[in-house]
Amino acid sequence: MKTIISVIGKDTVGIISKVSAVCSKYNVNIVDITQSVLQDILVMVMLTEISELSCSFSDFSDEMKQLGTNLGLDIRVMHEDIFNSMHRI
Repeated sequence: MKTIISVIGKDTVGIISKVSAVCSKYNVNIVDITQSVLQDILVMVMLTEISELSCSFSDFSDEMKQLGTNLGLDIRVMHEDIFNSMHRI
């Protein structure tokens, strides 16, 4: 199973490192990552594999959301199936 992690907010040093650290903590593999900085606003999207996730999906998602709150960012984790359903024509 894959997930999409989106990160939006003011760009600062260490955002990718901190998001990646939470992924590593729960054995989430980052498959692909893209980012863009428009002036000082970061928009990042990560495709991750959670087949070896070492906690519940809810706990992982909640920790990412809390990390976003702590950093002043909007971080969301979405199952790939939901993402695909939302964007299917």
